[in-house]
Amino acid sequence: MKPRKMRHERRASLLHSPKYWILLVSICSLAAFGVLYFGRQPFHLTPALQQNEAQLADAVVGQAEEPIHRHALDFRMLDFDRGWLRYTDGVVKTEDGGVHWQETEASLPNEPAANDAAAAAAAFGLLDLSKQPQPSTVTVGSIAFPVKQFQFLTDRIGWALIEDTKELQPPILVTADGGETWSTEVTPAIRATMKEEKERLQRIRQEAALYASADIAKDVFRSDWTLLPETSAPGDVVLVRHSKPGTVEWLGKAYTLQPYGDGYFTYLPITMATKPGKYPIGDRTLTIEAKTFETQQLKVTRQMESMRQDTQRIQADQKKIDLARSKSAPEFLFKGPFVQPVEGILTTPYGYTRYVNGKYDSSHTAIDLAAKEGTPIKAANDGVVALADSLYLTGNSIYIDHGMGLFSQYAHLSELRVKAGDRVKQGDIIGLVGTTGFSTGPHLHFTFWAHNVPVNPNLFFNTTPFQWLKAK
Repeated sequence: MKPRKMRHERRASLLHSPKYWILLVSICSLAAFGVLYFGRQPFHLTPALQQNEAQLADAVVGQAEEPIHRHALDFRMLDFDRGWLRYTDGVVKTEDGGVHWQETEASLPNEPAANDAAAAAAAFGLLDLSKQPQPSTVTVGSIAFPVKQFQFLTDRIGWALIEDTKELQPPILVTADGGETWSTEVTPAIRATMKEEKERLQRIRQEAALYASADIAKDVFRSDWTLLPETSAPGDVVLVRHSKPGTVEWLGKAYTLQPYGDGYFTYLPITMATKPGKYPIGDRTLTIEAKTFETQQLKVTRQMESMRQDTQRIQADQKKIDLARSKSAPEFLFKGPFVQPVEGILTTPYGYTRYVNGKYDSSHTAIDLAAKEGTPIKAANDGVVALADSLYLTGNSIYIDHGMGLFSQYAHLSELRVKAGDRVKQGDIIGLVGTTGFSTGPHLHFTFWAHNVPVNPNLFFNTTPFQWLKAK
């Protein structure tokens, strides 16, 4: 519908048009002549006169409908839906991304809504819009329009105010592919892309909140590859982020990058056998530093030592464990820093080379925390219980899935307080300290597993993998 103000202006323009008065005088003269010539006899226009009358009427209507050209000054989109366009004689606004524009007398808001995702992303510099094209002209079909002003909300969605033209009112073009193509109207397909971008910006905000600072998040979003951290050691784990889906080849295995936020992630476990050196990951370099581990001599009874010889029971339990750890949520389930499950005395650090009764046993890829039997054990972070069962060597044991292939393990408990499938929160009591299984005293055997490889739990306490990346 045309604005009332514009209709008044067209009427005023018509009354001041010379063409209008010439046509009006011509018609009146023709009518007067007919009355004088034919008198009171019936009067019928010839076909030729009827055609002339129709042409004259069309000319008057055409003159009345000729649009009044308005001069656009500037515009601003406040978000994907709301925006305004200022003319020399008024302002129009949109509430649907430019599908419709309506006259308004309201004052113009200068800032986006505080809760708008695009505004928040731009405020923290999370989106790099400096590379968006801003040519002097853009082409739609075969028509090249000179551009007065650009505005991009994301690297896909943008608008352009073109120079004064009679061909396009309002003089706004829109793009949904970063400026590759432009449209004179906001089509359903463009609106669908805007909806996708809204959802994407929500994911960006969700991911950005996990990093140690806004500056770090900005660097991550502007990078193709990110390693968290870029320097590691045998027994540790690295979180990899890529801007695109795919896989990462690492130590002879392929790890699938899973979507989260605005990126794609996977954990890369650094096995105890990994040699120091520099390893290319995408366009980044992962540095593995040398690390030495102390040894531990453990004395056990012959009965306990014989437990480790029952390979049939050990293998049966391992099948349960492997099955439980084979299914992990395709997202990060934790919300905040990981906590130490129990306050206790550290009796065996991570990585110790263990000898049992003077014979080499293995590397101790966990930490042992001695505590009084019955001491409550807390979930290290949010997750889903993947396994809660009595196992031969580790006794009453719990595995919690924290998503993306990361599990925490709790062993030798005297009592289980959860079952498989339970969702737990950080700090929930999941069991009690005990000495079940292959154990010499009350303690908690605790570690993390990344893609079925044990990794150093000390990396996680009071932090998260997203905060392993420090400001440069």
